[in-house]
Amino acid sequence: MTDAPAKGPDEKFCSECAAVISSRAEICPKCGVRQMAPPASISLGATTPNGKSRVSAAILAFFLGGLGVHKFYLGQVGWGVIYLLFCWTFIPSIVAFVEFILLLTMSDEYFNHRFGRS
Repeated sequence: MTDAPAKGPDEKFCSECAAVISSRAEICPKCGVRQMAPPASISLGATTPNGKSRVSAAILAFFLGGLGVHKFYLGQVGWGVIYLLFCWTFIPSIVAFVEFILLLTMSDEYFNHRFGRS
C-alpha cells in the first residue's frame, strides 16, 4: 500500500498528474499541464439555465427601462416593443422603475422559475 503525497495549506494537486504543486502555480512543473483557474469568488446572484441574471435585469430596468431593454434581455420581445412605442409618454419609465424594485426583491428561485426558460 502506497502513501498519498502530503499536501500543505498553500499547495494543491495537479489536475492531470496529481503531483503536489504550489496553489498559485499556473502550470504543473512535473507534467507541464496548465491548471484550471479557480472559480470566481464574486457573484452578483444566480443565473438561470439560459444565462439570464436577476441583478443584470434589475440594472437594465433602472437605467434603460424606459426603452424596454430589460424586457428584450429577459426574452419578452413583445413587451419590449410596446415599451419602445410608448417611451415618449414616460409611462414605461415609471413601470420599469417598479419592475426594478420587484427584480431586486425577487428571490432567485422565483426569477429562475419565471424567466429561466430558453
